[in-house]
Amino acid sequence: MRKMWWAGGLAIMVALAVSGCSGGRPPMSPGVTEGRLAPCPASPNCVSSQADAADRRIEPLRYRGEKERERARLLEVLNGMDRARVIRADPDYLHIEFRSAVFGFVDDVEFLFGPPGVVQVRSASRTGYYDFGVNRERVEMIRARFETPSGASR
Repeated sequence: MRKMWWAGGLAIMVALAVSGCSGGRPPMSPGVTEGRLAPCPASPNCVSSQADAADRRIEPLRYRGEKERERARLLEVLNGMDRARVIRADPDYLHIEFRSAVFGFVDDVEFLFGPPGVVQVRSASRTGYYDFGVNRERVEMIRARFETPSGASR
């Protein structure tokens, strides 16, 4: 009886997660305001190169080439990643959605080409409280792929 109750409760939680919480609502303020990406929320499911708090801070991406070429290369890296979808691609700003494989949770990743050679980055979960380091890990994976030379001179 006890196992049956536990299994039923687990099934309900999974169903709720998949149906009601999976995608989440798009962020209220994606984009750039006064030259900055949105600040991270109070929950520990966001990292940003513009954050002041050490636990949310991550280094921006860096490049040496021409901005247009490096932006195209960053888009190439992002388009080559699983479950990534470009939502907005402006000359100085990119917004990408990443969807988790199992429950379809959505993380919003934003890039802002600021001063020459610097790309500010923010990655945040739409739902939940804790992300188990997924956003930080994703940004570091993007950094590694972006900073790896690809045949072209840099």
